[in-house]
Amino acid sequence: MNFPDPADEAAEREQQMIEIALANRPHPTMQFTGACYYCEEAVTAGCFCDEDCRSDYERVERAKQHRKVA
Repeated sequence: MNFPDPADEAAEREQQMIEIALANRPHPTMQFTGACYYCEEAVTAGCFCDEDCRSDYERVERAKQHRKVA
């Protein structure tokens, strides 16, 4: 990489770092099933039918993790 302008080189390096970060990010563990993970109501997209179910599910999962530690 031999850029005449340092800003161009910085932009290229930033783009490379973004691509590396995206390639190494953890993949989602929840798969679309067509049903809400919390209340099992039918959904057309995503894993939860609404914000309340998502937050309730996350709270239950956090509680499970805390029980394992204790």
